[in-house]
Amino acid sequence: MKFFLKTFGCRVNQVESQALFEEFQRAGWTQTDHMEEADLCLLNTCTVTHQADKDVEKLIRQILRRNPSARLVLTGCYAAAHQGHIRQTFPQAQIVGKYELGKTLFQKEDVCWTVSGHEGHSRAFVKIQDGCDCFCSYCIVPFARNVKRSKPAPDVLTEVAALAQKGFGEIVLTGINIGNYCCPQSGQDLAALCRELEKLTGRFRIRFSSIELQTVTDGIIEAMACRPDRFCNYLHLPLQSGCDGVLKAMNRHYDTAQYAQKVAQLRARVPGISIFADVIAGFPTETQADFETTYRFIAQQKLCGLHVFSYSPRPLTKAASLPQLPVAVIKERAEKLRQLDQQLRANFAQSLAESAQEVFIEEHSPQGLRAVTSNFQQVILENTPPDLHGLLRVRITRAEGAVCYAEPLA
Repeated sequence: MKFFLKTFGCRVNQVESQALFEEFQRAGWTQTDHMEEADLCLLNTCTVTHQADKDVEKLIRQILRRNPSARLVLTGCYAAAHQGHIRQTFPQAQIVGKYELGKTLFQKEDVCWTVSGHEGHSRAFVKIQDGCDCFCSYCIVPFARNVKRSKPAPDVLTEVAALAQKGFGEIVLTGINIGNYCCPQSGQDLAALCRELEKLTGRFRIRFSSIELQTVTDGIIEAMACRPDRFCNYLHLPLQSGCDGVLKAMNRHYDTAQYAQKVAQLRARVPGISIFADVIAGFPTETQADFETTYRFIAQQKLCGLHVFSYSPRPLTKAASLPQLPVAVIKERAEKLRQLDQQLRANFAQSLAESAQEVFIEEHSPQGLRAVTSNFQQVILENTPPDLHGLLRVRITRAEGAVCYAEPLA
């Protein structure tokens, strides 16, 4: 039996698909990259933007046209949030929730949690948490994943230790809202989990995926400050807007003063930390003055980089019922933020020139080995043997735009 597996969207989906891939292998299935020859086509879907929906639906139509006899299974956020639409538009598709996939496909429980590696990646990802019930006014995710779950701490530790033993020099803790981690057995929070991760042996480092501002506790900051060899000096703190009025309309649970205070605290406690952020351009209530306030706030905070989203209305969300801004306005604001992002990344790269860093080697490229520092600076290694892997001490020799170049330290 052959299966075709396509993943859309976030790191959590990628981890879940890796777990599914491994389960298919254990069950004796063969993976194919060609939908036409698959007995089962499984799409792990995303619905975070309107474009994500379009991408999923395009592939569904291709499968139905090219391989109508295949079993078509949809899972993930698009499948969970748009069940009525799917049943009406694509009645051939079977909708299966993430936590029903095990029973439906393999007669097992919870197959979307644990991985032994990560196909096609040099670093490993460990899913520690799922679900979010914040209901930000622009976000559809709580309508698809509103039940919060966390992986038992002993299971996290076992998985991380096994991945480190296999030689993964960098392991990323991921989830829908990882700061809400709570061990179902002991009640341990993320800071307590960090204290356990500190005790594991081996040379590897832990990177946090995106984490909400309010959940970055003093305990997490302490772990990062005290064990820079174990925890990366990097955080991705979603901002979404640098205007308090827009943040309130978004139902975000902080203001710009709190954001700035947390950034200052992190910089004071964690040497060399880099802070990246998400920002949304063109939220319905955002005026031109609001946008300019956001732009100035980001520049003043000297963030190290941005992930810019162009606002698109999502079904079921409160913001979708508001009067929408013209597409041209949204596009213009997003472009200005992306230009700011390029400048922030270039400034950050330049700030690291002549410094010593520990990098994780990600891949080979025509320019040389590509690597990333603990604080998430992209680096190209020069004058290095091609067979290097894992963690390596280097000296940053120069920066060109947003990229640094480096040589190994003796």
